[in-house]
Amino acid sequence: MKFRSIRTRIMTTTTLLIVSIVGAIVWLWASSERELFREQTLQEAKTLTMLLSQSWSNELSDSNWNQLRLSLDSLLRHNPDFIYILISDDRANHRIIAASPMEFQDRYIPDLVPVSVTTKALQASEGSRAQDTYLLRTIEFPEGEVRARRGEPILEVASDIRLVSGSKIGTLRVGISLGRIERAVANAVGKALLVGTFALGVGLVGAYILAKQVSDPIRRLQETVAKIAAGELDRRAEIYRADEIGALAAAFNEMSAALQGSFDRLQGTIESFQRFVPEKFLVAIAPEGIENIQVGVAVKRTISILFCDIRNYTSLSEAMTPLETFSFLNDYLEIVGQEIARHGGFIDKYIGDAIMALFDDRATDGAVQAAIAMRRRLISFNQARLERQLPPIEIGIGIHRGEVVMGTVGFVSRIESTAIGDAVNVAARVEGLTKEYGCNVLVTDAVVDSLGDREAVQLNLIDEAVKVKGKDEAIAVYEVLERTSCRESNENFFRF
Repeated sequence: MKFRSIRTRIMTTTTLLIVSIVGAIVWLWASSERELFREQTLQEAKTLTMLLSQSWSNELSDSNWNQLRLSLDSLLRHNPDFIYILISDDRANHRIIAASPMEFQDRYIPDLVPVSVTTKALQASEGSRAQDTYLLRTIEFPEGEVRARRGEPILEVASDIRLVSGSKIGTLRVGISLGRIERAVANAVGKALLVGTFALGVGLVGAYILAKQVSDPIRRLQETVAKIAAGELDRRAEIYRADEIGALAAAFNEMSAALQGSFDRLQGTIESFQRFVPEKFLVAIAPEGIENIQVGVAVKRTISILFCDIRNYTSLSEAMTPLETFSFLNDYLEIVGQEIARHGGFIDKYIGDAIMALFDDRATDGAVQAAIAMRRRLISFNQARLERQLPPIEIGIGIHRGEVVMGTVGFVSRIESTAIGDAVNVAARVEGLTKEYGCNVLVTDAVVDSLGDREAVQLNLIDEAVKVKGKDEAIAVYEVLERTSCRESNENFFRF
């Protein structure tokens, strides 16, 4: 028989030997590749979740739910290996405030994985946590398209969302399919078998090349993720391949670009909005974020109110063209606004040439020092006007401290922030008294009583009991001294 021939036996034995060796090598190599791919996937997922948790801490802190939910949907659409993404809020008893798919939103313990997995994921940790588990239900995303089936083994990676201060405010959980690992291993085994039919040595070389081709782009992707996590949001993974790794790199680049764009737009929006509504006002009327601001939101505050007005502004503006008036006002408002901000206050509104500023400090030192600094800046401002042969200006400043209601008024199409209360009216009346008494800066007894450092301010009692319009009780008013008082009265002069 031909089978008994040496040639046949050698060929058969060689074939069996090669098949056995290749089979053993393929089995060992497949096991090794499976572990390598799993470790790489785990490291990639951990790095990605840590990056996302850091990137989304501001959105979670500011309760920017809409932006979070859009980001989750976009991320899930561009990453086919991601099965679900959940963000829970520790401040809301671990309620899921953003989820993709959206059906798990507003739950506390989703029926995705065993309860023990959820419990471990919500535990605080300094890094990411990974768990091998399985799905308890079939997941569809988009609707009608099966993403993963019940009983499918998955890898869940969880990362804490922390503030800059380090306090934990939420948890990001990402479910990752292990199918990618199996596909990668199957692909590697097929190539090894193809190469192994020619020679064992060629197969080993091919395995080495394949391992290098797989590990290098993942390493570069990991380095890119680390740089983005360090704050270099403009970094991109320079990986150009047509396989799953290339698709992952492309999706990662799209995600990082979207995150950078969202961050830049959000930062720009916040900065622009704060020019119209000061940040301190937003903290009071929109504690849950700008996107949740509504008409009629109001809070009570005890604050210092400063009114400042240009004297004889009407006659002054009549001597100027509208453009000259506009330019003059901007120059003037800039110098007084800088001093108000420098001393801890913020401008609530501009009323023509008048300014209403608020100081929410416990003491009134900031408001008084701001008034003194405004007067000093006015000297250099007037000097510049005189050099241009323009008349100098004079201002009156009135300060009062009391309880006001800070909130929003208007209707859905036009909202404005404001402060309302008797204290606001008194401050305006006190500023008006500067003309009557011929003083530059007048403050009420409520301001004097709330001074923290009385030695830093010189005051002159102007009137012990003056009644201002709209207030039944009389109040005392003091002049804040600069160089000379409007009344040279030794018995009424005090140094605090």
